[in-house]
Amino acid sequence: MSDAPSLDTAAVQTLLDKQAIYEVLIRYCRGADRGDADLIAQAYHEDAIEDHGGTFQGPASDYLAMLRKILPTAPRMTHATTNVLIEVEGDLARAESYIMTFSRREDGEDPFDSLTMARVIDRFERRDGRWAIAHRRLAWEWNHEMPLKESWGRGAIAPDPSALTRGAKKPEDLLYSWNWKTS
Repeated sequence: MSDAPSLDTAAVQTLLDKQAIYEVLIRYCRGADRGDADLIAQAYHEDAIEDHGGTFQGPASDYLAMLRKILPTAPRMTHATTNVLIEVEGDLARAESYIMTFSRREDGEDPFDSLTMARVIDRFERRDGRWAIAHRRLAWEWNHEMPLKESWGRGAIAPDPSALTRGAKKPEDLLYSWNWKTS
């Protein structure tokens, strides 16, 4: 008699589903940071609804059309997704995740950095084997603005910041320009 536990295929499938949903959430944020609206579009089903917490409410396709205009010239942004909780029930799932966003606002007379925390509650559906957002709702938690001051650790990280490889929008960003398969 073996003491090894038997493989619970339903539990394994749930883990695979949760991982697929998690990757949708992370790719969405990558798309926002890199100005890649096509990547964000992959997160939604074609008939999805986007409720961006008072800044937009309607078809995700309309939200994406707006992003396609804004993202290529949007300020530097970084989205960090944390506290992800995904609950799967068959072909439906609910995901709650916190998103902390840093953005740099350099235009205007008073440039500043902005740090914002929001939560997104997503209803995911698996259709034809693909998990995507069917309905997204966002709740703003807090925002903090501060004067723009970039010193790279007062020179400890980079005495000459112009020598740094910096993140950029698609297609100039390292993610799109580096052939990692041959290097």
